[in-house]
Amino acid sequence: MRDLKQTGFNDRISAQQDAKKALLAKFKPKAAAPDPEFEKLAEKRAAEKEALRQQHELAKAELRREKAEKEAARLAEEMASQEAIDAEKRAARKERKQLSKEEQKAARDARYAARKARQR
Repeated sequence: MRDLKQTGFNDRISAQQDAKKALLAKFKPKAAAPDPEFEKLAEKRAAEKEALRQQHELAKAELRREKAEKEAARLAEEMASQEAIDAEKRAARKERKQLSKEEQKAARDARYAARKARQR
């Protein structure tokens, strides 16, 4: 087929690129005029979202506080029970020492009585 317009290769390529750009421009979204109602609605939604976020943060802080209180109560109870166990152990040790002192005294008295019996 003969080229009647006598266009060169570069002319045909640039014409093809221009046609492609025009076709793509047809599908691009058109800039719309800003809707004031949409902006008001967007601001309202943003304010609601921020309020929900703050409410969520408060709830999380409350949960953390409750958890910390429970942990503190648990630790206090554990310390109290440990102190009670330690006091019980100290009392038992003191009783054993006292018993052993009494046993020592009884053994000493027995030796003393045996010595006196030998001397007679």
